Amino acid sequence: MPGKSKFKVKELVMPVYLPAVLFSIGEAGLIPIIPASAEHMGADLATAGIIAGLVMFGTVLADLPAARLVNRLGERRSMIAAAFVAATGILFSVFATNIFMLGLGVFIIGGTASVFGLARHSYIAETVPFEFRARSLSILGGMFRLGSFLGPLIGAGVIAWFGIESVYWMAVVFCGLAGITLLTTKPEAMADTPPNVAGGVWKVAVAERHKLLTLGTASGILALARTARNIGLPLWALFIGLPVEQAALLIGLAGALDFALFYVGGKAIDKRGRRFAAVPTLVAMGIGLGLIGLSTDAWSFLAVAIVLSVANAMGAGLVMVIGADLAPAGARNEFLAAYRIFLDGGIAAAAPILSVLTATISLAAGLTTIGGLSVFGAWLMWRYLPHHGIK
Repeated sequence: MPGKSKFKVKELVMPVYLPAVLFSIGEAGLIPIIPASAEHMGADLATAGIIAGLVMFGTVLADLPAARLVNRLGERRSMIAAAFVAATGILFSVFATNIFMLGLGVFIIGGTASVFGLARHSYIAETVPFEFRARSLSILGGMFRLGSFLGPLIGAGVIAWFGIESVYWMAVVFCGLAGITLLTTKPEAMADTPPNVAGGVWKVAVAERHKLLTLGTASGILALARTARNIGLPLWALFIGLPVEQAALLIGLAGALDFALFYVGGKAIDKRGRRFAAVPTLVAMGIGLGLIGLSTDAWSFLAVAIVLSVANAMGAGLVMVIGADLAPAGARNEFLAAYRIFLDGGIAAAAPILSVLTATISLAAGLTTIGGLSVFGAWLMWRYLPHHGIK
């Protein structure tokens, strides 16, 4: 592990940050488009939400084997494999003639995102000294936000020039570039960390169950709320009749604000503590989700998207920092895999919840329900972060 005096954050640029932003651009460019693609193939609004949610469902299913794969291949090679498999898998969506082929491509990118995400999370948790951990993971969170801004923005341009199907080719290109970046990075710039021998994810999860059931649940709620924002905004744009390219542009503009503020959020985590960032993030996210149903045109839609972006920026990298803080020595990959099941479970639950409530009541009601759950997550963070020695 690098010593305190020797470590520099810039050492993470090529092996972690640049591949992360490239992969994120590809994934984020697809998310606003998937519901519209499904609708064009004959899906109703609720089914379109389920198709969009297959990204997260694929991620959850891959969480358990991801720890074993990262232990066996190492972080760098795991990320390379995930990037190229994602690029290849999206081709199913490129050539989709029905919602099943579309869903398969979406599912594959979700599964590879699990491996890619665990490898980079584990690498930073193991190699970065504690005093640099929050800012390093916050910058990684910032790379997600940059991808969330650039992906829909580039996607809007691609749609305008080449049509909606071309966005999938864009995702293939950016995921492939992430793999190429890692492939051309010198192995010594991202030396593999020692593999864990803790006895498997289930054994570690049982031993660390109190952490997972409290802070894992709270982090999962935050992940659910963030995903409800990502899925709910494009679905609401369809509901109020905004053109697809306009919705993608507005979501991208709000994402720019999210990116601009990520370092402020990371600095707050570093200086004021995890709880100081976690509670306001969850409360503000809950309020923002409740406001989506009040927007009726492009301007009000943009205003709500901005509120949610500011809320999200308060907790840049937060759940990754909490997971790294909680991970026990010698069981890092296994614990983070179990912890990420809670995160990805929250992500995967967003689409079914929204779909069911959209079909039975309304989309606005589903978003408001998740907003209320977000406030409960804020209470869990307030109550249990100090219990585990994390302030």
